Amino acid sequence: MDELLAAVTEKTGLPADKAKGAVDAVLGFLKERLPAPIAAQIDGALEANAEGIADNVADAVEGVKDRLGGIFGGDG
Repeated sequence: MDELLAAVTEKTGLPADKAKGAVDAVLGFLKERLPAPIAAQIDGALEANAEGIADNVADAVEGVKDRLGGIFGGDG
């Protein structure tokens, strides 16, 4: 979470408290709208190290691709 907050602060120029509010709002939005198995990985991904985050994101993307493939007649 610290890395994400630092990146948002750096890229937007927002003070740390405002960046945290923005990040919290976006994470809440995503958790409400993503499929439950993917949404459940958000907090874990933020607590993991950078390598763990990349792995969790890759897994989540693969899950979405599989589901979309099934919806649109693919192998998923």
